Amino acid sequence: MRARAAATLLTLLAVTGCSAGGGAADDGSEPAPDDTLTVLAAASLTETFTTLAEEFEAEHPGVEVSLAFDSSATLAQQALEGAPADLLATADTRTIESAADALAAAPEIFATNTLVLVVPAGNPGGVTSVDDLVDGGYVACVETAPCGATWAALAADNGIDADPASLEVDVKAVLARVVADEVDAGIVYATDAVAAGDAVETIELPGAEQQVTSYPIAVLAQSSRPDLAQELADLVLGETGRQVLADAGFGVP
Repeated sequence: MRARAAATLLTLLAVTGCSAGGGAADDGSEPAPDDTLTVLAAASLTETFTTLAEEFEAEHPGVEVSLAFDSSATLAQQALEGAPADLLATADTRTIESAADALAAAPEIFATNTLVLVVPAGNPGGVTSVDDLVDGGYVACVETAPCGATWAALAADNGIDADPASLEVDVKAVLARVVADEVDAGIVYATDAVAAGDAVETIELPGAEQQVTSYPIAVLAQSSRPDLAQELADLVLGETGRQVLADAGFGVP
């Protein structure tokens, strides 16, 4: 059974409220609603959490993992508003701390990441460093998202005052515009550059190693299956999770 991805709270509510038992159990019956775990995860975790969700489902027959990917800030707000979810994983500690009232326990760091500059394959804009960024020639995340807040700090450190063509809601939206060759460059995480493969070329950002992003995970207070949710968190935090994350380019805490 494959994990499903939902992008918005509306979809999340539909998945958990109307079709929580989307897959069949081993005996051919539909899983009960409490056999679905819903995970709110930062967009940059799309590939790794999809893999880990499938691993967890394979180890827990009859359990379905529903994944909702979005900006960390959006997900934290959904958690605070009582979204029917079990786990929250964000792309920085600041964001998960903003959702502290919705957490059942203290969050644990499971991975790290850094920002890079990516350009479309072939580098049609001729961008070779941040010094080549011009007004309207690149895209970045909104500052409410961890990727945007980190870029704002790096841009200040490097004296970059070129205005982006747009500020996207999350890092996957930034990457999509670069891959589509809509802009000369974009600011994404190193792991997103790895996931894009030959569709992009990567340029290091000066000082990025001093602006490391830490990824925390925590069980939500509204979880209907907190013990099972903690088992999934333990998979992410454990040896299997670390290997999947390392293969995708994440650092370990």
